Amino acid sequence: QVQLMESGGGSVPSGGSLRLSCEFTYRTPFMGWFRQAPGKEREAVAINAADDGLRYADFVKGRFTLSQDNARNTLYLQMNDLEPEDTAMYYCAAAPNGYIRGSARLLPSTYKYWGRGTQVTVSS
Repeated sequence: QVQLMESGGGSVPSGGSLRLSCEFTYRTPFMGWFRQAPGKEREAVAINAADDGLRYADFVKGRFTLSQDNARNTLYLQMNDLEPEDTAMYYCAAAPNGYIRGSARLLPSTYKYWGRGTQVTVSS
């Protein structure tokens, strides 16, 4: 059982930055960040795959950076140049061990373990 706990959310003005952290108890080959805005479906933000590295959603546009410190059992998401459209609950997730095909790696349904989330609010 993988446990995850996010922190680092908050309220910032447009153009601001935040760094999210996710402490995990056990590392799996596929871990990442997702978000869900009110009235919208949960969507992938960034994924770290053990076999081919980092993948980002198109809307990130070079503004966000995912990093993983396995010595500290922590996943980070550095978010710069935030926009009001980035307002959402941000979740850390881990998929079960095993191979995941490329097309499934960005699907929330692929991930079994979730944190409780941390709120990010960006004002215009």
